[in-house]
Amino acid sequence: MGSSNSTQSFGIPHGKGPHSVGCTDVMADHTVQGSFLRLFYPCTDAVGYEEPLWIPRKEYYNGLADFMKLNRRFADWIFERLYGSYRCPAKWNAPFKVGEKYPLIIFSHGLGAFRTVYSAICIEMASLGFVVAAVEHRDESASATYCFEERLPSDLQEQVSAFNSPSNSASLKEKWIYYRSLKQGESEFELRNKQVLLRTDECIRALNLICDINGGKQVTNALPLHFDFTALKASIDVCRIAVMGHSFGGATVIETLSKEARISCGIALDAWMFPLSDEFYRTVRQPLLFINSETFQWAGNIMKMKKLESCIKEWKMITVKGTVHQSFPDFTFLTGSLFSRIFKLKGNIHPHIAIDITNKASAAFFQKHLGLEKDFNQWDHLIDGKGEHILPGTNVSLPLS
Repeated sequence: MGSSNSTQSFGIPHGKGPHSVGCTDVMADHTVQGSFLRLFYPCTDAVGYEEPLWIPRKEYYNGLADFMKLNRRFADWIFERLYGSYRCPAKWNAPFKVGEKYPLIIFSHGLGAFRTVYSAICIEMASLGFVVAAVEHRDESASATYCFEERLPSDLQEQVSAFNSPSNSASLKEKWIYYRSLKQGESEFELRNKQVLLRTDECIRALNLICDINGGKQVTNALPLHFDFTALKASIDVCRIAVMGHSFGGATVIETLSKEARISCGIALDAWMFPLSDEFYRTVRQPLLFINSETFQWAGNIMKMKKLESCIKEWKMITVKGTVHQSFPDFTFLTGSLFSRIFKLKGNIHPHIAIDITNKASAAFFQKHLGLEKDFNQWDHLIDGKGEHILPGTNVSLPLS
């Protein structure tokens, strides 16, 4: 149904920037308290490096089934045929491109997603010269994720996948963490607020991990992947750090900005503001850009975004016309028209046009607020909502103040 040879009209788009893009996975500390992320980065033009599968393990099918409330066996059959052969257009474990200092983006995924689901955005940012750390959250908001735990004497004979086993797999085994639905009678705000705080901690842990790598600290990867992290030493510009995320990840962006002064700015893609408590409004000061879809937002959600306008000097909001909430994740590029209509994965605008607007507006915003000497300012008009498929502010009717 899909492969790395798919045409660019149907498949995850390649990066358009001047850099080739590599990616690898990092699990620093094998436990659930550790950091798990996919790293996208500018790489050398080395040949012979494969492109990784977009959905890296079949267990993620089970998680997607749970999130979508589908039968796991049926969903496994469907997802394998829909998405099983798609690959990310990035070179797996290719050598890091040294010689520059790259700004860093911490990326937070949405509810029911995982670290590879926003590869189109992450790859484009890496091709433009960013290092992107796409966090996989372990707060039970991802469709699926995993860590390793100590083996009990009774299961010492179990086998662990050779590809994913840590070097000390004799004493450790995989533990999968699946999406948790709201329980009957449970307060959704209490659950989601607790999760957004955990997600924020994970984003800060990821930032600390990349800073450690940049400082030359040896990092043990619980996954036996052959990637030279020492090449990143002194290659990250730790004075130019941003955070970015979609939906629940958009709320995570705002909470992370409120907690972490090292982060200079943030971009929230179709943010879901519900998980945030009122306290954060008094603590966010960094520049913030909201990029919204045309169909997902509602007045109450927008009003929460606008509450930040009075305390943030550089606050912007734009809306991409013809888009839906799922115009930001990769599913929009990989799904045919029937499945897309059922699950609202595509809007009226071509998905490549929509993501191109998002990426260019993001790059322009980052240039302005990270102090980059690039040519991304050619897209400054997008930040102001000027263009064929974009409008300033929101299309949602708001109550009169």
